[in-house]
Amino acid sequence: MSKKFTSLHFVGAGGIGMSALAQMSAAQGIVTTGSDRAAASPENARIFNALKAQGVRIFPQDGSVYDEVTPDALVYSTAIEEDNPDFAKAPAGTPRLHRSDALKYLVESVQTENMIAVAGTCGKTSVTSQLAEALYHLGAEPGVICGGLVNAFVSDSLAGNFRAGAGKIFVVEADESDKSLLNYTADTAVILNIGTDHYPKDVLAEVFRQFIRNTRRNIVLASSVLAAVGTEVCAGKNVLVFRDSTDPVPADYPCLELDSYHAGCGGAFCAFDSHPETAMRAPGHHNALNTLAVYGVLIQMGFAKDAAYKAATDFNGVWRRFDLAGRMKNGCPVYDDYAHNPEKIISCLDAAKSISCGRVVLLFQPHGFKPFGDMREVLFEMLEEKLEDGDIFGLLPVYYAGGTSSFKPSACEVAEDYRTRSGKPERYPCFSNRTEAEDFLKANLTGCETVVVMGARDNSLSVWAKSLTE
Repeated sequence: MSKKFTSLHFVGAGGIGMSALAQMSAAQGIVTTGSDRAAASPENARIFNALKAQGVRIFPQDGSVYDEVTPDALVYSTAIEEDNPDFAKAPAGTPRLHRSDALKYLVESVQTENMIAVAGTCGKTSVTSQLAEALYHLGAEPGVICGGLVNAFVSDSLAGNFRAGAGKIFVVEADESDKSLLNYTADTAVILNIGTDHYPKDVLAEVFRQFIRNTRRNIVLASSVLAAVGTEVCAGKNVLVFRDSTDPVPADYPCLELDSYHAGCGGAFCAFDSHPETAMRAPGHHNALNTLAVYGVLIQMGFAKDAAYKAATDFNGVWRRFDLAGRMKNGCPVYDDYAHNPEKIISCLDAAKSISCGRVVLLFQPHGFKPFGDMREVLFEMLEEKLEDGDIFGLLPVYYAGGTSSFKPSACEVAEDYRTRSGKPERYPCFSNRTEAEDFLKANLTGCETVVVMGARDNSLSVWAKSLTE
């Protein structure tokens, strides 16, 4: 992108991804403004307070920004409707930059010795955060931009999803959903897994092949990903593979293997590369593999093994990634999680079951009618395979963020379908509001259960999860 921007306006600046970009824009000296329909919502205060502290001016989303500022371009995401006032009232000829193009522009503007891009169908945010925090513990002063709020980096002036760093290392969450990971060249590529969240597996494999081709030097990837993309594409790269004991054994590449993972009421533990077993902040076999991937990157970068192991396992977590909100009065732990697609919901379920002393109760708020409709069949099949007698999967009303929608299917329509097909009506309750869900918990939990609140895009879920423990 040849044009040099001196001012950018972010339409929908409060989103996790957009707020990170806005902070990155301000850090590069660009005059940065933003607007958001939910700017006054209390659950979003931490993000908007951080934006303001970094010099980002926030305006109502009514086009009033143009009374004071004439931005070089508008940055938007696909969630912004064409009739949005900031579009409709923009000065004639004002360019628009899709979020992915703005990311490309800002990333290419970063002067760094090692751009590390983390990709994969699941776990990108967690690993981007964990790797950046590990590098911070090792004194590397990394920069980072990701789709989650890294607990270790949250302050009065930082939301946690962006950190400028000292310049030598920059960690980027690389998104395959819009193929924006192909927009820039990384020095190190990390690919965690390959699934079917956004594309058929063969299509995603080709996306990852191009991602590897674009990468300058280093590749750290799961053995299952290597099997999908083939070894030819890795020719000339410095490759390190990580794997579970059940994954394919790679040929001709150094490989790290997960030695052990186990969990129970006392927590979760893992070990690898002959290091002693250590407690994990968040349970889940997938989180053990994520930690192994982070360790692999650190080893490939030349850090001593003992120091790398300590840094990789000393993780303070990511907001809304199996975050402990607290305990209910009866003793039940309540976790807050961003899970929103079948794979992530099942990973979250597995994690909760692995440490629960009793039943697991999941409360899921779908994030949009179309995504919910697209996933309903696969989600049901996966839930029926994983849920055990007594476990609960409760549905909350679908979160509507605006824009064109069929408003179908409703949560209660899907819950009724699940109840009929499963033959277990008690397994799939539907709640018309959060108060009903709270009443259900109070009436049905004994104190041995584990509760997980799940859903994307709506930060009030985190506030609600916390309120259940007060």
